[in-house]
Amino acid sequence: MSEDNSPAGVVARFISAWPEGDAAALASFFTDDAVYHNIPMEPIVGREAIGATFAAFMGMAERIEFETLHTAVEGSIVMTERIDRFISPARTVTLPVMGTFEVVDGKIRAWRDYFDLAQFTTQMSA
Repeated sequence: MSEDNSPAGVVARFISAWPEGDAAALASFFTDDAVYHNIPMEPIVGREAIGATFAAFMGMAERIEFETLHTAVEGSIVMTERIDRFISPARTVTLPVMGTFEVVDGKIRAWRDYFDLAQFTTQMSA
């Protein structure tokens, strides 16, 4: 069976790779000049910086997983409604997220996530 390099296939593989906890493998889904933007924060530019950000996320939890509730696709744009979970022995942070991915030639060029930062920080400090 061949790998699905459609925009929806790329995003689905990326999302399903998170529980493996390999920041470099996750970063490999991105173009060299990609932009990752958690909308409440400053954007991260470049695959290397995105990988470093993912590694920092991995340090916050033993496991990170995304549950995709809905996906909408139009051309190279993939939108996801998700529940993101940061799981550790002390707590599980559960965060509703809307994400938009721009996929070009089988790589993610841009990823924007929209969520309530206060909801995340409150759960992390509980």
